[in-house]
Amino acid sequence: MKKKVLSYSTDEIEVSWDKERCIHAEECVHGLPNVFDPKKKPWIQPEHTSTDDLIEVIERCPTGALHYELMKSDKAEQPPEQNVITIEKDGPIYIHGEVVIRDMDENIVLQDTRVAMCRCGKSKNKPLCDNSHIEAGFKADTTYNVERLRTEPVNGKGGELSIKLFDNAPFLVQGNYDLVGEETGTETCSKKMSFCRCGGSQTKPFCDGTHKKIGFVSE
Repeated sequence: MKKKVLSYSTDEIEVSWDKERCIHAEECVHGLPNVFDPKKKPWIQPEHTSTDDLIEVIERCPTGALHYELMKSDKAEQPPEQNVITIEKDGPIYIHGEVVIRDMDENIVLQDTRVAMCRCGKSKNKPLCDNSHIEAGFKADTTYNVERLRTEPVNGKGGELSIKLFDNAPFLVQGNYDLVGEETGTETCSKKMSFCRCGGSQTKPFCDGTHKKIGFVSE
């Protein structure tokens, strides 16, 4: 994964912004327009609001492009009580929780509370979304087959949500989570599931093996 992190500080807080992970969801711009203004330089001016308000808005960033570190406190962002996987129409899969992404050798690729996973197969920053779905004209609704998630009982709530990346194949989710799709609703589950990231599955957001037929390459 690519990374380009810039920092903006006050005496109380340091705001970091990873340009490579930003897909302009604009939660920050709408939340604090006097702080986050792309028309200004620097475009992030944390001195224009309170630390508490800044933290609240940063934690709404669905991609994890924005993070913060407090200069006079050990307080840090905590994952939600329950991990949440949200299907974005014609876009990525947002994951909010205790997320640990690993490769096939169990090396940790990324550990975070907020990520946006590519599901169109075109991102140049795989496994993360980089907005390539827009240029590619990717189309996918937010429906999913609820019955596939109900074949196993719910084991608990929260905890680590493991994301395992398979080479040239889907990513495997293991843990407790809510799957959210605007058209289908929310299902709480603990089912180990393979999520499509080639963009071609006919059973989106789940994998159906299409990656093999189309020669999907994950690197």
